[in-house]
Amino acid sequence: MDAKRILFITQEITPYLPESEIAIIGRNLPQGTQECGREIRTFMPKFGNINERRNQLHEVIRLSGMNLIIDDTDHPLIIKVASIQSARMQVYFIDNEDFFQRKALVCDAGGKEYEDNDERSIFYVRGVLETIKKLRWMPDLIHCHGWMSALTALYIKRMYADDPCLKNAKIVYSVYDDGFNTPLRKDFAGKLKMDGATDEDVALLKNDTSFVSLTKLAIDFADGVILGSERVNPEITSYISGMNGKPFLPYQSPDDYIDSFNKFYDIVLDSK
Repeated sequence: MDAKRILFITQEITPYLPESEIAIIGRNLPQGTQECGREIRTFMPKFGNINERRNQLHEVIRLSGMNLIIDDTDHPLIIKVASIQSARMQVYFIDNEDFFQRKALVCDAGGKEYEDNDERSIFYVRGVLETIKKLRWMPDLIHCHGWMSALTALYIKRMYADDPCLKNAKIVYSVYDDGFNTPLRKDFAGKLKMDGATDEDVALLKNDTSFVSLTKLAIDFADGVILGSERVNPEITSYISGMNGKPFLPYQSPDDYIDSFNKFYDIVLDSK
């Protein structure tokens, strides 16, 4: 039997960014999954505070050069790669001068969240999926970490529903306590509709572009949900408890999660 292919779309990975709950899982889970005999690919944004020289990032020319149109504006897609030698693992980085050259992740030095975080999220998700198509690597399952990856399941189920490389992939979404405070821009749903989403798809975002609404959308389109943080927003916890029959994995301790997640992957892969 061929090894299953698992794609990780992650907001943060250490050592490229400081340690956090997501960054630590983003570093250790792909390695552990690879050691379970699965084939992996791992992506994260190339935020401006990542030291390219120290971490030995280099551009992958054959994958770069595409333009992604968001809200009628062209944005060049640059792909970079680095290796974590001790894990024998490559990490692909989605880069763009407009979105990812700032010296912070989602807010400025004064704590004000970036106004274009909605478009940064769209660009990141589309950038990963377009790169996977160029690699001609067909994932069996995609595991998303961090709200910047929340649109992945929507894009695969709607915008890439006919793409032979992606249409059969199952999507797992991990819910973390990583929310943003300022709602995304009011025309967020309109931008998603320009990419092919329907009114029904983005109904949750029509009048509410908060972290809670974005997370609910990710849960609705995912094939399986994992509680990535021990404590998350109570409204989200209540929403998860209302899921009908969708595979769900409660919070797992740092000692057990790699094995538990991989067993959960099999449950999701076997689900209809």
